[in-house]
Amino acid sequence: MRILGIESSCDETGIAIYDSERGLEAHTLYSQIELHLEYGGVVPELASRDHVRKTVPLIKQLLAESGLTLADLDGIAYTAGPGLIGALLVGAGIGRSLAWSLGIPAVAVHHMEGHLLAPMLEAEAPAFPFVALLASGGHTMLVQVEGIGQYQLLGETVDDAAGEAFDKTAKLLGLGYPGGPAIAKIAEQGTPGRFRFPRPMTNRPGLEFSFSGLKTFAVNTLAESAGDDQSKADIALAFEVAVAETMAIKCRRALEQTGLKRLVLAGGVSANRRLRQRLAVLAAERGAKLYYPRAEFCTDNGAMIAYAGCARLMAGQSEGLVIQARARWPLEQLSAVT
Repeated sequence: MRILGIESSCDETGIAIYDSERGLEAHTLYSQIELHLEYGGVVPELASRDHVRKTVPLIKQLLAESGLTLADLDGIAYTAGPGLIGALLVGAGIGRSLAWSLGIPAVAVHHMEGHLLAPMLEAEAPAFPFVALLASGGHTMLVQVEGIGQYQLLGETVDDAAGEAFDKTAKLLGLGYPGGPAIAKIAEQGTPGRFRFPRPMTNRPGLEFSFSGLKTFAVNTLAESAGDDQSKADIALAFEVAVAETMAIKCRRALEQTGLKRLVLAGGVSANRRLRQRLAVLAAERGAKLYYPRAEFCTDNGAMIAYAGCARLMAGQSEGLVIQARARWPLEQLSAVT
C-alpha cells in the first residue's frame, strides 16, 4: 500500500511517500523559519498562508522526482491535530479533497502519534511495548506504549513545553529563533559548572514536567551576570544541562514504574545531542535500549505522518467525507490498531 503523507501542523510543510512493503520511498520538507525569524516565533496566519502556497507544488514535485503519478497512490494521510488550526486545515483540506477526487481512502493522523512512531522509520526500530518521551515545541509528555493507538499518558508538562522553554530562553539571550539549535550551539562554548539551574519538580514524586521556572531562572541569572557573550554561553549550557537532567530523572522513574526496558525519544527536542547522550547513559545504567529517529525526522515531517497513516489505513481505518482539524486532541483518545 503506497501512502502520501502531508504534515502542516505548524511552520513546516512536509510531504512523503511511504510504501508498506518497500518502506519510505521519498520525502521533502519546506521550513518557514526564515518567514518567522523576524518575529521571534511562529505567526499562525503567515504559517497558514505559506502552507497554501507550498503544499500542492511540493506534492507535485515529490511525485515527479519519484517517477510516480497520483494514480500510483493507494491512500492519503494528513495531520489533523493538534497544532495551529489554520495550518492544519490547509493540509486536511488538500489531503481529504485529493483522496476523494482519486477515489482512495484518507486518514487523519495525530501529530504526536506521528512523532511517537518516527523511530519506526529506522532500520533498528523499537518493538512494543516501550516508554516514549515526546518533547517538542508544544508538547512534553511521557507515554507508555503497548501498540499503535494503545497509549497511557504517564505524565506531561504543567506549563511550558521543553521546546517552548528553549525558544523563550534563546530569545532572552538574543540568540534568535528556533531556540533549540541556537542554545545548543552557543552552549558548546559554555563553562561547565559556572551556573547551576534547578531540576524542576524532581524533588517530589510523579512524572509531570515544568519548564517555565527555568526561563525565569535564566532571566535572573542573566541580570546578575556581566551579560557578555561568555555569560550567555554559560547560561545556555546550564539551561541545556538542566533540561536534559530533568528529563533523564523523569525517564528513569517511568522505566522503574513500568518495568520496561525500551525507551523512545521523539519530537523536535529529541535532536538535542546533550539530551541523547544523557538518556543513553540512563539506558545503559538501567540495562535498557534507547531509540530515536535520525535528525531529519525529529522535527515535523511528512514521513512520520505517512508511516502512521499507512498503519491505520492497512488496519481498515479511514475518514468519512469530512474535513476536520483539531487544535487540541488528547493522544489517549486514539483508537487501537489491531
